[in-house]
Amino acid sequence: MRLLVFGFGYSARALAARAPPGLNIIATVRSPLPERWRSAVETVSVQDGDALATALGRADALLVTAAPDPETGLCPGFETLAPHLASGSGPSWIGYLSTTGVYGDRGGRWVRETSELRPASETSRRRVAAEAAWAGTGRPLAVFRLPGIYGAARSALDRVREGTARRMAVPGQVFSRIHVEDLADGLAAALAQPDRTGVFNLCDDEPAPAADVTLEACRLLGTEPPPQTPLDLEALTPAARRFWAESKRVSNARAKAALGWRPAHPTYREGLAGILAGGG
Repeated sequence: MRLLVFGFGYSARALAARAPPGLNIIATVRSPLPERWRSAVETVSVQDGDALATALGRADALLVTAAPDPETGLCPGFETLAPHLASGSGPSWIGYLSTTGVYGDRGGRWVRETSELRPASETSRRRVAAEAAWAGTGRPLAVFRLPGIYGAARSALDRVREGTARRMAVPGQVFSRIHVEDLADGLAAALAQPDRTGVFNLCDDEPAPAADVTLEACRLLGTEPPPQTPLDLEALTPAARRFWAESKRVSNARAKAALGWRPAHPTYREGLAGILAGGG
């Protein structure tokens, strides 16, 4: 399979690093990739419209990982590629990385793919619009709604080491999360079964308070945990305020049943221990 990836960031690079045999990746780029990726993926400049159209025409599948543009609010992948899809040629499967933020705040209750969408922030509303735009192409579509993504160099372990970890006291608040390697495996499972379409929540098995994750990171590093502090929404950045304003448990049952996928890191405990064991 030849996969065109629009937005070769953290998640897409995890997929490339764990790509199953026979998966050939073409990645859109704005600047040359680091040396370690040049032999793993073919690249095409997002500024070269003709080359991009050619790459799209060669692709069996398309994966869009880029977030909506903060200025226009539009999905850059859709704006760039949709005109070329109108001809009917190109990939027969499209995957789009969305966010569980589209469900909004549920007061700690469970949400599933069939749950009503209640985006509370402009960022999440843009994701809902992007999902709808891609659905409008009429191509087989898999939407992957993702919670917080963590992994090597992006986890509570790093925040504890840097001295920036905080332990907020927010009774009853829980979040779902996913290890980036489990995300990559979920995407690979979907690519191997392109007839399995629709919406999939890719997340771990145990939603938990952020403070618990910080405590576990401190335990693994043998570090004294930071003191528990009350949450002051007014002192936070807008992005942090959006994060702390929501609480929900996200079910991954459909992804397990439809894709045969299971997270290798079912909770943050296995995830953090694996990162540490791997030298991260």
